[in-house]
Amino acid sequence: MPDDILGVQFPASVPGVVHTDLMAAGLIDDPYLDDNESRTAWIGSTDWTYRTRIPAPALHHDRVDLVFAGLDTLATVRVNGEVVATSVNQHRSHRIPIDQRLREGDLDVEVAFSAPIPGADAASLALGYRPHVNHHPYNAIRKMACSFGWDWGIDTSTSGIWKPAFVESWSVARLAAVRPVPTLDGDLGILDLFVDLERVRDVELELVVSVDGQTITVPVAHDQTSATVRVEVSNVRRWWPRGYGSPDLYSTELELRSVGSDGSLLDRWSSEIGFRTVELETQPDGAGNPFTIVLNGQPIAIRGANWIPDDAFPHRVDRTRYSERFDQAEFARVNLLRVWGGGIYESDDFFAEADRRGVLTWQDFLLACAAYAEEDPLYSEIEAEAREAVARLGRHPSLIIFNGNNENLWGFEEWNWKHKLDGKTWGARYYYSLFPDVVAELAPHIAYTPGSPFSPGTVADDRGPAQNAEMHGSMHIWDMWNERDYLHYRDYRPRFVAEFGWQAPPTWSTLVRAVHDDPLTPESPGMLVHQKAIDGNGKLTAGLVSHFPLPDDMRTWHWAMQLNQAVAIRTAIEWYRSLASHCMGTIVWQLNDCWPVTSWSAIDGDGRPKPLLYALRRCHADVLLTVQPDGEGLRVALINDSPQSRQDALRVSRRTYEGVVLEQWEVPVAVEAHSSTSVTLPEHVARAAAAREELVVAEWSGERALWFFTDYRDSLLEPAQWTARVESSLNESADDIVEVVVSVTATNLIRDLCLEADRIDLRARAYDGMVTLLPGESVRIPLMVPRATVVSALDVDGVVRTANDLVGR
Repeated sequence: MPDDILGVQFPASVPGVVHTDLMAAGLIDDPYLDDNESRTAWIGSTDWTYRTRIPAPALHHDRVDLVFAGLDTLATVRVNGEVVATSVNQHRSHRIPIDQRLREGDLDVEVAFSAPIPGADAASLALGYRPHVNHHPYNAIRKMACSFGWDWGIDTSTSGIWKPAFVESWSVARLAAVRPVPTLDGDLGILDLFVDLERVRDVELELVVSVDGQTITVPVAHDQTSATVRVEVSNVRRWWPRGYGSPDLYSTELELRSVGSDGSLLDRWSSEIGFRTVELETQPDGAGNPFTIVLNGQPIAIRGANWIPDDAFPHRVDRTRYSERFDQAEFARVNLLRVWGGGIYESDDFFAEADRRGVLTWQDFLLACAAYAEEDPLYSEIEAEAREAVARLGRHPSLIIFNGNNENLWGFEEWNWKHKLDGKTWGARYYYSLFPDVVAELAPHIAYTPGSPFSPGTVADDRGPAQNAEMHGSMHIWDMWNERDYLHYRDYRPRFVAEFGWQAPPTWSTLVRAVHDDPLTPESPGMLVHQKAIDGNGKLTAGLVSHFPLPDDMRTWHWAMQLNQAVAIRTAIEWYRSLASHCMGTIVWQLNDCWPVTSWSAIDGDGRPKPLLYALRRCHADVLLTVQPDGEGLRVALINDSPQSRQDALRVSRRTYEGVVLEQWEVPVAVEAHSSTSVTLPEHVARAAAAREELVVAEWSGERALWFFTDYRDSLLEPAQWTARVESSLNESADDIVEVVVSVTATNLIRDLCLEADRIDLRARAYDGMVTLLPGESVRIPLMVPRATVVSALDVDGVVRTANDLVGR
């Protein structure tokens, strides 16, 4: 610890953590900037103490509790110098009776945090070493794993009261827990509310439940501490995910009342409830084992994204910020977010946004990329947090899967853990016993998987059952990024892909806010601090040069890497969607970031979209046309994930880059709702005469797909020529943002046009991108900018970026 901070007292915010309080006090610089991460590394090896005084209130209630919703992580709570609670788990809450102490006057409350880095080291020694990734033994304590750093994450290793803390007074009894379990019997919705009570008086009570205009009262005997209330809803409206129906919710309220002349209200609970069924089809078929999510009897084609904590200091993520991220996810036509297991059990605000929008979610249990001891004290902590998380989150209809871990089954079998473990436990008891039992007991309406990836139906050998098997269950596909070119995504025919990704730097404005190197280069010191992947820059370069020349200047390098990320993921998703219904989903790594960093995200650490977000919007379209290689020829895949059947002529032409039609062909094609088909193209349109300057154009039902016979760098793509026009303001919003429309008309073939909106204004956002225009075509791109920003065609000239910029001759 620096000498000028040792012994200093400064204000603390709750919720908050030490880092943000130190920043607010002006004692440290923002760890997100430059190399401040290393300059603040001492914080994780330092003990910290929070102190406050609670004035003694007039005691009008039977009980007064001190409640901590979350303590990060190794905490001792003292009241008037006496230890009243300890915590070794960031993912649990604590309720401490303090009414007897309040009778003595004001209370001095102290929360002392032991340093997490030596704490994790000591726990690892006590439990015995077990393999893990990254540089701290995060698998030995119950702290957010990525708080210790990740291959996209900053190492903060912080401490603090990271969730709300408050004093709660109550009398007679309170609702200790309410656990709704909604099920369906045909058109009848059945809601069972399992209620746990804490009581201090031996009196009769009643529970009053209101759902869908009906009210039910259930008596609670004087000695009861639990009860179940059943409510039936006729002609129930089911909750559906986006693209399949309406996400209907029912407002549900539960009141705990005393029985007697006053019938006083003692406690109240309310929530939005949704009725739906979920099944996970993994039974073998002729091609292996599928991984198909079935909701209300309807197989769902998943177009998903992985979610990490949206800030390395999660207490800073409020409902407004969640709403912004969900806006962006919906813009990208994402219908499922997977909450990754190295972060947190996400907040109810997160799941409430998903509920109302119809975005499916799955939540990993928080064990990631490591072996975990199955002995106490770790086992008891993991069981307690799992029970609390499942009971809390099970009420959300958007939550359809609890998943046992991230990559630990795979790691045990493929990453040489068995040799390193030398017979020690590694986590199997959690994944195959504890977690499924907890989910079955507390949330039987939610599906469970032991891990991701997970390969059901595989045959065991002397190393155990294979995991990450292509034809069985879910896969994580990382060999393209780590070892091979992204065109090799097409080598796989998976049943479901739960992780795959490609890196790119953040938007330019985010990058230069965080990194102040002079000169700024891909290899300058600050850039390397903000690149956490092993040989990340080397992989960026290797993945680029097969498709584009390596630029010599930083601005062009930045655009090239962002574009290559978008093209790589577009290549993967369109291929896997073309395999429907053999492949029933993709979940790209990753939607968001927790700080400004070069990573696999579509939205950078400042909340700005990368070109990848626009690519996701296009390749996640409900109706998608995509041209794919088929042996020596080509096929057009027609994917209709809309709720209406479609029939139209498929029109295909082979053209020159100048737009001259060389060959054409058409055939009528009908595709039912939520299904797909493929059409093999005849040779005269599928084979080029001059591959470097020809393309295939396929059109059907208002949609279009293009196929280029050569890669970007091998084509005869000319420098982009275009004109732009800026239309007047169309809409205004309450926060002083207005919408203009930028109309760009192509003179020649333009590939992958984007607007770098942050170059106009830091708050500007474009609402389309990754657009390819044939000669003479136009695109209208909505642009949100501050009212005072004047946007002209001249401004646009500086923000239009295209693939032509990188290869145009």
